[in-house]
This record gives sequence, structure tokens and C-alpha cells, in this order.
Amino acid sequence: MHATICLIAQELDVPKMALTVVLTGDITASVDGCIARPASTSKPVRITTVTYTIRDYTRADEGSWLRCRVLSFLNTAYYEDVDRTKPAIPVPGLELVAVDRTDTVVGIMDTMVVGALATIDTIAVHPDHQHRGLGRALLRRTRSRIRGTAVTTLDAWTRDDPDTLRWYRAMGFEESDHYLHVFAHAYTDGDEPDRAILKPRPGLRLMAAFLHAKLTDEAQLRGEFSRVHVCRRFTMTP
Repeated sequence: MHATICLIAQELDVPKMALTVVLTGDITASVDGCIARPASTSKPVRITTVTYTIRDYTRADEGSWLRCRVLSFLNTAYYEDVDRTKPAIPVPGLELVAVDRTDTVVGIMDTMVVGALATIDTIAVHPDHQHRGLGRALLRRTRSRIRGTAVTTLDAWTRDDPDTLRWYRAMGFEESDHYLHVFAHAYTDGDEPDRAILKPRPGLRLMAAFLHAKLTDEAQLRGEFSRVHVCRRFTMTP
């Protein structure tokens, strides 16, 4: 399916940029509520058309898949989570991508499926293509693909980025379980790694650690470590 998105930008001295969307197929609902029209003006407008396709991942996509992922994570709480090869998603999991007209990956949704549970392993949209409905379109395609299977729950775990949390809630996910991601790093505070272990091993000095902790310990841990995230589970029925 293709989505044709027309960005109508008025001249620079007109304050707003409006977005008019012409869509077909199952991507139609991906931008519900985003249709707008420019204010009345005699000035000419410039129209740019961007076409996206939602399809299954192929091995040839790996390079642009990795670039899309790392760039989309760069300004989030997952900025250090970099893969050099694409993680495998075993069957019956889903590997979906959104590609532009040059067949470059600009959106990702990988979903692990184990029995009745489907878990979104990776969702990412390239920064240059965000706020155009691609995440919604990928989610819609994922949900349509797992309906009619044994899956009864679709979930995802994420940290505490406000924009990400807003997106999950807007998509209809409900927040449930919580725990902490705690980072101890000597380059942040030389004593942090020592506070994370009870007994050092002779000849080895811990420089960094990534730990899980209970939400009930949040206040104490935020007093001891500079980087603590609340990891949240979001769930929905497919």
C-alpha cells in the first residue's frame, strides 16, 4: 500500500505550515486528525509529495534499517542502544518497515510472537520522517497481521520519554507494569559503579553497569545514581 503525503508550505513570512494528506489502503487511518488546510492567502504555495510503502523487511534493507534505528533513538532515553547487525525476529514474529520512494527504510516495527503474547521489540521512525503517521501505520499493519492468530495481547516496554509515552497512550495502549533501569558509570561519577556492587573482584575494576531495580526503590536510587529510568509496560488487545 502507498501513502501519498502532500506538504503544503506557505511563504516564509506566513507562520503556519499545513498538512494535507491523500491516502489509500490500510494506511488511511494512520493520519486521522492530521488533515489541515492553509489559511487564506494570495501568496503561492509549494507542494512536495512524499510516498511511503509499508512492507516486510528484506535482507537488503539491513543498512538503512540500522541507520534508521540509531538516528531515531539518538535523542531518546535509548541513545546508547546501538546494533551493528539487525537482531533476528524468529517466525511467527513480524518484521515490518516503511520505505520512501528510494526504497530506504524510514520506519521500523519488529514484533516478537510467543504463544498468546506479541511484544513490540523495536519501533522507530527516522527523525526526518516523524510526525507523518508512519508509526500509526506500522502499528495498524501489525495489528491486522496478528488478528486471527493465537495472540490475545500486544505489548511493549519503553522508558520515560514524554513523546513516546504520549504516542503509546494515543494509540490506545494501557500502562501497567513498571520497574527501573539504573545506569552506573564511572565517567559520570567515579563512585557510581562501586555503589552498584557488594564485592569487587581482584584485578578488575567495574567501569559501567546496567541494572534492573524495583520501582519502590526509585527515590533511593535516584539519590545514588545520575541516570535512572522508569521502564513501563504498555498493552492492548490486537
